Amino acid sequence: MFLAVLYCLLWSFQISDGHFPRACASSKNLLAKECCPPWMGDGSPCGQLSGRGSCQDILLSSAPSGPQFPFKGVDDRESWPSVFYNRTCQCSGNFMGFNCGNSKFGFGGPNCTEKRVLIRRNIFDLSVSEKNKFFSYLTLAKHTISSVYVIPTGTYGQMNNGSTPMFNDINIYDLFVWMHYYVSRDTLLGGSEIWRDIDFAHEAPGFLPWHRLFLLLWEQEIRELTGDENFTVPYWDWRDAENCDICTDEYLGGRHPENPNLLSPASFFSSWQIICSRSEEYNSHQVLCDGTPEGPLLRNPGNHDKAKTPRLPSSADVEFCLSLTQYESGSMDRTANFSFRNTLEGFASPLTGIADPSQSSMHNALHIFMNGTMSQVQGSANDPIFLLHHAFVDSIFEQWLRRHRPLLEVYPEANAPIGHNRDSYMVPFIPLYRNGDFFITSKDLGYDYSYLQESDPGFYRNYIEPYLEQASRIWPWLLGAALVGAVIAAALSGLSSRLCLQKKKKKKQPQEERQPLLMDKDDYHSLLYQSHL
Repeated sequence: MFLAVLYCLLWSFQISDGHFPRACASSKNLLAKECCPPWMGDGSPCGQLSGRGSCQDILLSSAPSGPQFPFKGVDDRESWPSVFYNRTCQCSGNFMGFNCGNSKFGFGGPNCTEKRVLIRRNIFDLSVSEKNKFFSYLTLAKHTISSVYVIPTGTYGQMNNGSTPMFNDINIYDLFVWMHYYVSRDTLLGGSEIWRDIDFAHEAPGFLPWHRLFLLLWEQEIRELTGDENFTVPYWDWRDAENCDICTDEYLGGRHPENPNLLSPASFFSSWQIICSRSEEYNSHQVLCDGTPEGPLLRNPGNHDKAKTPRLPSSADVEFCLSLTQYESGSMDRTANFSFRNTLEGFASPLTGIADPSQSSMHNALHIFMNGTMSQVQGSANDPIFLLHHAFVDSIFEQWLRRHRPLLEVYPEANAPIGHNRDSYMVPFIPLYRNGDFFITSKDLGYDYSYLQESDPGFYRNYIEPYLEQASRIWPWLLGAALVGAVIAAALSGLSSRLCLQKKKKKKQPQEERQPLLMDKDDYHSLLYQSHL
């Protein structure tokens, strides 16, 4: 039954968001530096005839970046996406997508006007059928080539500034693996020179917004692929875990009986091949990952460097993170102290908030603990545990946003590491999204977490408290009504007794004298009055 569903789904998909749209990967588009494909609904660029959007110049932020990257004009990701395109679709209203053919996050319907909030659930709360459906979606994505997106296999310079396009097809799951590689890869300086101290999605303010968008787009791809409009990625609540309780064949895969670095043959994912895991090889040849399979998924949880990561995060660690009032501080990188972002990411101690290069905690601890493919930043998204892990990290980010309610201005406008300023466009996404766009509550983006619904103080404040306040205002009236009701009940009881007594007297009369029971006029008016009252 599982295989039947899987192969049926292979024939019914349409993809919507990712990296380089296939329609914009020609030499014509690259030389013109324009990515404004037509919307198939009306055939016009960006759906302009239907009022969905229009092709416009990209306005880049002029805010200065921090000193961490001392170069200029050497990396295609600088001032994204201006090296490749300087005109893209700018969508209006609730429309979104590289051709304005989709709805903004949190909206749906034919005109993108229907507000929706979907719930991400704990993977252990899924039924067996729901869990297997999730795994079948992962497998389907792994075996379905994207019909809409491609990945570049060379830099813009290696493409002769766009005249010789270099792009490969890629499956939907690996498209996202590639994006995570590309955003975190080292800068190729030419010859044998590289620059490692650069990352457009980690070690800086954009860490949480970038991964939030990554998950939203991934969910959107799965919905488009499967037709399951209510799909959400589950999360793994790893607080106080002593081991990897999702590393079983029933869930994300147990150990291989003969090789502890491999997954059990009985796992859904034992046959998966990984990509983008050989960063040193790419660097030495000054090339990009081209999506070629590089071997099996590796994982050996718990057999890691325990001096660097002695344990998995605790509930107390999470609570300490949430108590930090500053989102970002100081140099806004991995050396930042008392920064919520840096502490949650795992570069600062969850006991003190002080940056500690000798330790990997919180988010980083899970990656190190897995001791395999997930422990390498650039290739970590190969492991499906990555999705569940980052969904829970995002839920902690959401808790912080709800607890502290920061203004958008709290997110740094300038001087953050390159690519991490508030108005910087996030690499490597097309359509374009700014870091600051995702510094808002998840409910405004169309999703929530099941465990936050249960403990959300806003639920009490917004739903329970108003009823209690209303009750406090009307309780005297309720008490008065109760007293009047008691009086009426007593009066009716007395009347009933009187009527019964009269009936008994009538029964004592001779048969021929019996008459229909009639109520005295005074009694009738008395009952009528009480009924009205």
